[in-house]
Amino acid sequence: MLERLDLSLKLSREDYEAQLKILHAELHQLGFQVYSQKKPVVIVFEGMDASGKGGAIKRLTEKIDPRGYVVWPIAAPAGEDRERHYLYRFWRRLPEQGQIAIFDRSWYGRVLVERLEHFCSEEDWKRAYSEINQFEREMTDFGGVILKFWLHISKEEQLRRFKERELTNYKSWKITDEDWRNRGKWEDYMAAAEEMLLKTSTLHSPWTVVESNDKYYSRIKVLQTVSDKLKHNLKES
Repeated sequence: MLERLDLSLKLSREDYEAQLKILHAELHQLGFQVYSQKKPVVIVFEGMDASGKGGAIKRLTEKIDPRGYVVWPIAAPAGEDRERHYLYRFWRRLPEQGQIAIFDRSWYGRVLVERLEHFCSEEDWKRAYSEINQFEREMTDFGGVILKFWLHISKEEQLRRFKERELTNYKSWKITDEDWRNRGKWEDYMAAAEEMLLKTSTLHSPWTVVESNDKYYSRIKVLQTVSDKLKHNLKES
């Protein structure tokens, strides 16, 4: 699936800025409708390192009322989160009605990094597919809206971005030894991602795969998808 994506898709800066302006206006209004119609919204971002998750989240939230959303950057569990079921820390971060919760990485770590780094048993991560599907079904049955994005880049583009980060002072904090180590497992991560997309893209909670070699194209596709999904799930006012 991922190998067949057309990663050459691009937008000119002029087209990007024109579409961004329109989408920002739409999302500003839709954010208000989420609040007034009491819809809980969950937006999940996954993808390889340097695939542009942070940039997409920044543009997504830029014109939404900051009181209406929260961004959860997810790292390794700590404290009581380590002592409980892996979904516990996500249950308690789900949005209340009328709010948007954005997850920069998510419960899908169970079938990605935790699987590949052997932080859980094979039985645990294989069971997680059905657990996650049920978890998301419970959210949508409650009336929630879920959007899930996998941002995909080529191995060559990731290398270019890694090197750029190392050479740019204000970006250097983004690159770590762990990023380089993970890159060495590229094929394993791709195989895990393929299986994840296949087993957890459901009718009530489908994945959107985003061609992200070009950041302008990637960001517009994300924002357009969020706008379309919210329009579909919100009542006309």
